[in-house]
Amino acid sequence: MSRQMKGNLILLLTAFVWGMGFVSQSLGMEYIGPFTFNCLRNIIASLFLIPCIYFLQKISGEKTKPMTKAEKKYLFKGGFFCGTALFVASSFQQIGIKYTTVGKAGFITALYVIIVPILGIFMKKKVAPKIWISMVIAVTGLYLLCINESLSIQYGDILVLACAFGYSIHILVIDHFSPHTDGVKMSCIQFMVCGIISIIPSLIVETPVLGDILKSMLPILYAAIISSGVGYTMQIVAQKNTDPVVASLILSLESVFSVLSGWAVLGQSLSLKEIAGCVLMFGAIILAQLPEKKKKKKKKKKI
Repeated sequence: MSRQMKGNLILLLTAFVWGMGFVSQSLGMEYIGPFTFNCLRNIIASLFLIPCIYFLQKISGEKTKPMTKAEKKYLFKGGFFCGTALFVASSFQQIGIKYTTVGKAGFITALYVIIVPILGIFMKKKVAPKIWISMVIAVTGLYLLCINESLSIQYGDILVLACAFGYSIHILVIDHFSPHTDGVKMSCIQFMVCGIISIIPSLIVETPVLGDILKSMLPILYAAIISSGVGYTMQIVAQKNTDPVVASLILSLESVFSVLSGWAVLGQSLSLKEIAGCVLMFGAIILAQLPEKKKKKKKKKKI
């Protein structure tokens, strides 16, 4: 088996792990609140990534030079801003899942693929025609998926849509900092920052009880270690041996797996109208990630 095929299979497993993560997020809130769940999930994920960073360096065989004060400052600055953006996005998602199905949450969250380039307009970045087409298709799919017979959208769907915008900002922040620092180390810091910030609303809005936390420990550990820690690490390792466009297409299957896992584990089902909405949204996500054909430059004839 080629390295690229192995990489693609690992990415497929990553998409499955992330899709199942929506189920763990839903099950985790049977006994504890969303902020308590996010607090524990992110702090555990951060602690789990510390040995992962060490082993990844050992596997790569690369000798790392000690970081300068400026590099450390930049790393922690990036981790702080990424963690803050992650807190906003994950909070909207975690609360939203309480009021909608994991399948809907998976597809609405995946809209960040289209929202990111749209937000790029404010950063003076050009938006390709396919993105505008994708947006129209996605909005149509979102209408079929979320708008009910009374022409109203569910509270949970609105929160998850806000989460999609939050993750879009999170991606743009990562895009700004990651080229100039270690991505895995920054991820480790962002998880810790997100977890620490989550402590404040968890103590103000919720009442964390040790017994309830222990009852929710399995979903918390899955979301923290498998979905965040292992999932992120698998993505880093796999993308070294595969094409980034293929990687993004495979990872977008996360939304499909979220629907299947919600049906298989939680018994949540979608109507034909909602399934049609999912199909349209998935098509829009795929279209947004397809590479554009490069225009061939016309060669000037020599006289």
